[in-house]
Amino acid sequence: MPEKPRVRFAPSPTGELHVGNARTALFNWLFARHYGGTFILRIEDTDRERTSKKFEDAIIDDLTWLSIDWDEGPEKDGAFGPYHQFERLDIYRDYLHELIAKERVYPCYCTDEELEEERANLIAMRRMPRYMGKCRNLSAIRRKEFETKGRKPAYRFNVGKEIIEFKDLIRGNMSFDSESIGDFIIVRSNGIPAYNFAVVIDDYLMKVSHVIRGEDHLSNTALQMLLYQALEFTPPLFAHHSLILGKDRSKLSKRHGSVTVREFREKGFLPEAFLNYMSLLGSSFSGGKEVCPMEEIMQDFTLERAGKSGAIFDEHKLQWLNGIYIRNYDPGKLMELLKPFMIEAGYDYESLDKTWLSHIVEALRDNMTSLSDVGNYIDMFFDDRYELSHDARSLLAEDEAMEVLHLVRDILERSKGNFKDVYDGVIAAVRRETGLKGRKLFMPIRAAVTGKLTGPELDRIFAILGRESILKRVDTAIQNAEPRSGT
Repeated sequence: MPEKPRVRFAPSPTGELHVGNARTALFNWLFARHYGGTFILRIEDTDRERTSKKFEDAIIDDLTWLSIDWDEGPEKDGAFGPYHQFERLDIYRDYLHELIAKERVYPCYCTDEELEEERANLIAMRRMPRYMGKCRNLSAIRRKEFETKGRKPAYRFNVGKEIIEFKDLIRGNMSFDSESIGDFIIVRSNGIPAYNFAVVIDDYLMKVSHVIRGEDHLSNTALQMLLYQALEFTPPLFAHHSLILGKDRSKLSKRHGSVTVREFREKGFLPEAFLNYMSLLGSSFSGGKEVCPMEEIMQDFTLERAGKSGAIFDEHKLQWLNGIYIRNYDPGKLMELLKPFMIEAGYDYESLDKTWLSHIVEALRDNMTSLSDVGNYIDMFFDDRYELSHDARSLLAEDEAMEVLHLVRDILERSKGNFKDVYDGVIAAVRRETGLKGRKLFMPIRAAVTGKLTGPELDRIFAILGRESILKRVDTAIQNAEPRSGT
C-alpha cells in the first residue's frame, strides 16, 4: 500500500445522493483519513440530458452535512483538475486518437434499432446478449457509405479473446472471460466518452491508487482492466464492497422506503448517527460496540470491515441509534437543530421563550428517535393546541379514570407553595385514596394533562405546564371524556 493513498468519490449529478453512494463516499473518505491520504471528489457529468446543477449542489450539500470533506474537487482545486468530466473532453479525445492509432478501437455505425434487434435475437437463442462485432471489419468504402448517409459512428473497443484477471482487496482473485463481454462503446456517436473510458483516464491522470466502490461495478472493472492494458497505464488497486439491501435482500430501492440522504435529513436524522449507522452496516466495531464516535471509526477502519455480504438496511435500527445521539446531544445545539422542525409544525420559533423551550426540549429528548418527532409532542405544552385524542377520550371514559381525575383536581385546588413539588404529592394521594397503581394510576393523568397516551415523564410535564394549565386541562378532560358504549 502507498504511504499516502489517493482515492476518489465520483457521483453523477443525475439525482439525489443515494444512501448506497453515500456509504461508498464514506468508505473512501475513511480510507483516506485513516492512512493520511487524499480524498478526491470528481463530478461525472457527461450525461448532459440528465445532469443537473441542482443535483450537483444537493450532493455537495449532503456530503458537507455528513462532514465528508474532500481535498481536491469542486471549490478545492488541486494539481490534477479539472474535476468535472465535461470539462475534460479534450483529454478523452486525445486518448481516443491514441487507441485508434493502435487499432484497438473501431467506428461502429449500428443504429439503436439494429442493436436492439441483435440483442433480442441473442436472448431468443438463449445466448448472452452482447455486441457481436458487426462493424469490426468494415471496409473503408463501407464506412464512407454510412457517413455519406449521415450516420455518425460511436467507437468500440476491440476486446479480443482472453481471460481478464485482477485481485480485489475485499474479494480476492477475480476472473472474467472476455468472450462474454463483447466489444463495448468507449465514445458515443455524439463525441461524449462512455463511463468506463472516462473513468480509466481520470483515475490514471489523477493518480488514484485505490478504487473503492460497490460490487455492482465488478463487471465494469473487467472492462477497465482491458483499457488500462491498451493504454499502457498501471491500474489502481480495486476493492468492491457489499451493497445495501432491503429486508427482502434485494438491492435497496424506493419500494423499500427512504433511500436518499436528503430524505433522512428531512426526517430529522443527525449526521453523526447516520454516519455511525452507515459504518456499522454489514460490519461491527471492536468489542461489539454499536455507538462509536467518528474518530474511533476512522482509526479502526479497514477494507475488510466493508464486507463481502450484502448489508440489510434497517431504518428502525437507525432510529434507535439516532435516539441515542439525540439524548446525548448538547442541549443548545439540539435546540438549533430542532428549530426548522418546530417551524414546520407551525410554531414561531423566534417568539418562544427560549428558557421555557429548553425545558420542553429536555423533557422530550428521551422520547425522540428523530428531530421531526418534536412535532408529535410539542403541542401538548401549548394550551391553545391542547386536545384530547380519540384514545385518550376512550381511556378517560372508564369509571376508575374519572375517579382519578376528580382526585387530582381536588388536590391541585388545595395545592399551595412550590408547584414543582406537587407532582409527587398528587401521585401519592391518589394512590392512597384509590389503591391504584401502574397504568390505571398514571394513564388517566397522562391522558387528561397531555391529551395523549404517550410522551415524556409526567413529573417534567407538571413542572413545565404549571398549576393553572393542568387544572384547566383536567376540567376539560372531565367534561369531554368519551362515554362508555352502551351507557
